[in-house]
Amino acid sequence: MDDLCLFALNASLSFGEKTSQRLGISLSPHEEREFEDGEHKSRPLVSVRKRDVFVIQSLYSEPRQSVNDKLCRLLFFIGALHDASAREITAVIPYLGYSRKDRRTKSRDPVTTRYVACLLESVGVDRVMTVDVHNLAAFQNAFRCPTEHLESTICFVEYFQPLIGTEDVTVVSPDAGGFKRADRFREALSAALGKQVPLAFINKQRSEGEVSGDLLVGDVRAGSVVILDDLISTGTTLVRAARLCVEAGAARVYCAATHGLFIPPAAENLTNSHIEKTVVSDTVPPFRLDASTVERKLAIVEVSGLIAEAVQRIHQGFRPTKPEFLK
Repeated sequence: MDDLCLFALNASLSFGEKTSQRLGISLSPHEEREFEDGEHKSRPLVSVRKRDVFVIQSLYSEPRQSVNDKLCRLLFFIGALHDASAREITAVIPYLGYSRKDRRTKSRDPVTTRYVACLLESVGVDRVMTVDVHNLAAFQNAFRCPTEHLESTICFVEYFQPLIGTEDVTVVSPDAGGFKRADRFREALSAALGKQVPLAFINKQRSEGEVSGDLLVGDVRAGSVVILDDLISTGTTLVRAARLCVEAGAARVYCAATHGLFIPPAAENLTNSHIEKTVVSDTVPPFRLDASTVERKLAIVEVSGLIAEAVQRIHQGFRPTKPEFLK
């Protein structure tokens, strides 16, 4: 894999190190330099000429850098790689910020997902990889370059299979929009448990930040429930879904979501709810939650293995091979 470079920008260094360990390679060195006026520059410290380059940067806000800061750094670094004659550049964005604003819901609304796609393509990206994007169709249609969409389903199945055991369990989508995502998880969990797992969903409407709708479609009585979503923001949707499931007779309620943003008051919502355990991936570290809440209420599964496998397959596909008559 001499012609592969894997970079992780500083804000995603920990995630990048886990991915590089899975691949059995070291992260390629780079420089990120801050200037007094808030500007910055970044550059690779190794040659990338005619090499396949993968850059890891998750786009979420934190005290050190906003989502806008991280997006700018990623764009500038990709531009530097392109100018340095990299053969193929893949932006690995485990959590793709701005992916929730993927359509117009009001007059003159922006379609921000498409604008982010245009920015990435303008600096020379050849491929974009992400995990459990909010709206898969909108994501795929926003980009003209190839995209790779990874699903954390197998990671959640591996967590819940021993936990559920022989108990009855129902997978619940907290809204109709996540029905297909929940159904794919249900199919995988059914195969792992060796029995059919039923599916239910909750009717939900959102307007001006207010969530309404209390209709649970499906039978969740007397068993465990796993509520599956793509992300947790304040946790209001999941708490509401858990309450409806308990009122309908569910014995235990678990939640799973790929991206745990945990915007306040998420800690209070999850602590004072019917949810026994919330499972998230490591695409976003739970830095907004205190240690006791993480220990009591949270479980984290790693998706770095998924990304490492995808990186390896893409790289092997790009690697040129000699025709038979030249071997």
